[in-house]
Formats: sequence, structure tokens, C-alpha cells
Amino acid sequence: MSGGTQQLCQAMVEYLTRCGVLAATAFPQTLRKEEGPVAVVSLRGCQAKSAGFQDYLGERFNEQTGQWEELFGKKADITFGLDLYATQQGDGQQLQTAFDQLAGALILGGPQGMRVEEFSCGQTEYDGESRRLRRPVQAVCTVYLSAVEESGGEFVDFELRGVVKP
Repeated sequence: MSGGTQQLCQAMVEYLTRCGVLAATAFPQTLRKEEGPVAVVSLRGCQAKSAGFQDYLGERFNEQTGQWEELFGKKADITFGLDLYATQQGDGQQLQTAFDQLAGALILGGPQGMRVEEFSCGQTEYDGESRRLRRPVQAVCTVYLSAVEESGGEFVDFELRGVVKP
């Protein structure tokens, strides 16, 4: 996966959708159908730290070019907002059921290249701005963000690299 942090949010949305959780990115904000509880995915934080000496991660052989490439990068803790929203119908049981389903998806591990380290939720409350019930949820994932350097010393691409899953 190449690109910015918005693609991290999109990867989380796609993962949750595959796990049966209705999810959408917070930005850009679009009209959402009233199909039931939805997890709104946003990026709440990113803390990058060194993953090796001078961010060196090693080498890999590129079969397309037939050359060795050096990898540089950082280990990052990404904090996702996965807030659940639902209409005011009922007593909030829809949100509890949706959180149970969301928790099940996060326990399975997370999107490819991301390892879910922790997740938590708050209490269900009424959100006057959206006129819906809201349960705040967040998850912290570990990822490796890396750049590829060709033999000439030029960086070619940045991408999300996987972490070893237990």
C-alpha cells in the first residue's frame, strides 16, 4: 500500500467491511444511509519511532528490476477513531451489538500490515451535532512505514509494511 495516512483509514474501513461491520471514513464526510450502526474511521494519532539503526530495515531483491533495494523506515503506532453511530431508536442495544461485532473483528488481528495492540470504548451518549447515538471507540495499531532506495541512492516509494502476526 502506498500513499498517505488517508489510505490507512481506507484499509481499516475495507477490513471492517470484510468482517461484516458497516464502516466509512470520517473524511471526506459523505451522506450515510440509515442502514444501522456505522463505524466512522478517523486517524486520531500517529507516533513514529526508529525501527533500526538510522532507520535501516534491510534489503530485498526486486524481481521486476533484477536489483537489490534497501529499505528504510519507521515503526509507527497509529491510533484510529472507530466511533460507532446509530439512530436514536431503541435504548442503545444496537450500538452494544455493533461494538461486539467490531471487537470481534479487532481481536482477529486487523488489516494486512497492521497489528491491533489495543482497543477501547466509552459510554454510549447522544451526539447533538449528528443527532445520533454515539459510542466512542479507538484502536491502536502497530505498522512499519518504509521507503525503498534503489542502488543509485534515490527513494522510489513509501509503503506500509506488514508486521509479524502471532
